[in-house]
Amino acid sequence: MRTHPLKSAVAIHLREHASLYVFVIVLFLMGVIFGAIVVNSLGFSQKQDLYYYLTQFFGQVSKDNLASAHDMFRQSYMHNVKYIALMWVLGISVIGLPIIFILLFLKGIVVGFTVGFLVNQMSWQGFVLSFVSVMPQNLIVIPLMIVMGVISISFSLQMVRNQFMKRPHEPVFPMVMRYAAVMVAIAAGLIVSSAVEAYLSPVLMKQTVKWMINLITIVI
Repeated sequence: MRTHPLKSAVAIHLREHASLYVFVIVLFLMGVIFGAIVVNSLGFSQKQDLYYYLTQFFGQVSKDNLASAHDMFRQSYMHNVKYIALMWVLGISVIGLPIIFILLFLKGIVVGFTVGFLVNQMSWQGFVLSFVSVMPQNLIVIPLMIVMGVISISFSLQMVRNQFMKRPHEPVFPMVMRYAAVMVAIAAGLIVSSAVEAYLSPVLMKQTVKWMINLITIVI
């Protein structure tokens, strides 16, 4: 039975970069943990201010006063594409290699802080809200960013080896073309995550907020 060329290429890529994937995933998880820790270091007034804006936002959600799905999709997609495009450019620049690590770590901090703050302020209700508002799109975005980060780091290291090691190496142009193709593929994948964030997450959030308000009303 013949293996599909794409599956074979993915398997080879994962095997060759397994250690790098482990490092990047651990770095991201460290960012998540750090973001959750930052929540606990906030002062009482800072938490109150953030919680006020949070309740205002959920009030808008329950009243369906959010921006249009089209605008949310466009903003989400542009934000994510700019993020991975920056990684792509940093990979080509070689000297931007440390910044790629910082970007991945910061992404982890944002996720950890968001989920940590919701849980810290709203207990199990915050966990449910984070599950429907943060989790759906990030299940797509985070793996794509990790893949982009690993490939950018790998490309940067390969460029360094080509510059400083006196041995036959692959021509640069085909490498750049493959690198650009990866960027295009990941940008296409981000369309799905932005669609989830714009069209699915608000519906889930609205239903969840209404359910929580009804639950509180029944308890009271």
